[in-house]
Amino acid sequence: MFGIQNYSSFILAILVFQSIPGAGTLAILNATARNGVGVGMASVAGTLLGDFCMMLAAVLGLAAVMKANPMLFSLLQWFGAAYLVWMGVQLLRARLSGAEQMASEKLPARFYFRQGFLVSLTNPKVILFFVAFFPLFLDRSASSLTLGIMMLHVTLLSLVYQAGLVLVGNQLAKRLAGFPSARKVATRLAGVALVGFGVKLALGNR
Repeated sequence: MFGIQNYSSFILAILVFQSIPGAGTLAILNATARNGVGVGMASVAGTLLGDFCMMLAAVLGLAAVMKANPMLFSLLQWFGAAYLVWMGVQLLRARLSGAEQMASEKLPARFYFRQGFLVSLTNPKVILFFVAFFPLFLDRSASSLTLGIMMLHVTLLSLVYQAGLVLVGNQLAKRLAGFPSARKVATRLAGVALVGFGVKLALGNR
């Protein structure tokens, strides 16, 4: 569908990636819990803009590779599968604590927009993920339009998920603070899912 291979797996993988509690998720929950829905959405906008910049850099590089060197593109597909498995294993092994909450004063929305943008833009794992992720679902004959459609999917699904976090953010942030095991369970489940995706896609690319 839309020139994307394994379309259902592509959608599920995006949702799994979004569900991994990371710095961006904590920034959104923190902004919402302390300053309300409007400020939380400002943090979401900053995070999405940062992710878009990372995706754009990844897509421009991938488009050049697809055109110039099909063999290298095949290697990127294998690298992507291996990276998903590695990322899943790291999540399964991670030691998590409830002390990662970010404290802040009541600040204007633009502060949280900038914070969300910088959190996303300064995380090297984001661009590495997209470079590894997109080739897994691309046919070698895919066009630049397919890459654009994939970016649109990631952005829209991220917006829906992160907006949902904002809408329940005040209560969710308080509950997660009281129950650190909830974050641990979510992270472990995401780890299992990523390992499964990596193995499935590696077998499909043989």
